[in-house]
Amino acid sequence: MKKYMLALSAIAALSLTGQAQADKLDDIISAGTLRCAVVLDFPPMGSRDANNNPIGFDVDYCNDLAKVLGVTAEIVETPFPERIPALMSGRVDVGVASTSDTLERAKTVGMTIPYFAFEMAVTANEKSGVTSYEGMKGKTVGATAGTYEAIALEKQVKEWGAGEFRPYQTQADVFLALSQGQIDATVSTSTVAQATIKTGKFPGIAVVGKAPFDTDYVSLFASREEYGLINYLNLFINQQVRTGRYKELYDKWVGGGEPPALTVTGVYR
Repeated sequence: MKKYMLALSAIAALSLTGQAQADKLDDIISAGTLRCAVVLDFPPMGSRDANNNPIGFDVDYCNDLAKVLGVTAEIVETPFPERIPALMSGRVDVGVASTSDTLERAKTVGMTIPYFAFEMAVTANEKSGVTSYEGMKGKTVGATAGTYEAIALEKQVKEWGAGEFRPYQTQADVFLALSQGQIDATVSTSTVAQATIKTGKFPGIAVVGKAPFDTDYVSLFASREEYGLINYLNLFINQQVRTGRYKELYDKWVGGGEPPALTVTGVYR
């Protein structure tokens, strides 16, 4: 009887071990669907075409990930402030949403190595008189709430001790307010600024210079405890770069030369 009980215990232990090894990566493959949080008012990273279909760098990136996993991609439109809540509530499996890899966010979700990098630009209403970053001092400025540039710009306004910062729900709201003269200037990624101006939907605005913010490295994200999935995502990003797919997507959606480096000199190569 003692040997019998020991055998049962061993079987139970093996069963529990097998259950413990199952993770989100297995769940995604078993479900046959990868649900990606993607911001669709952030061209050229994410937007909709004339037929209302999701398009953009981040959309293609999600599709690429789904393809190598052998599953179907599901694009879940997620405004900037809802990216992490969407993951925490179980609405999505991963975030492919141009999300800055801040230490504060890493307390809540697991961040991968960078998959894209942005430089910051100042875009102004042509009637505002703003012609540079310093020219925003004392003006009314705005940006999309919760983004890297919004946090940095709001901090700068407080340091200047002059002017006003206004947060907006979406990137489109920011450029509409800028075009209508509700704000004088904004800071956004240079890729988004140029793509937005090219649409012709927001007359009377122009890129007037660079913003002296650090390069904004953005990561994919998943649940913090899902090490298997995060490791897979890191390898996927690595493969996207070394196979040339990263450059292919950059040329397709951004263009204009070499894609930004995803490494930090002196830290990792």
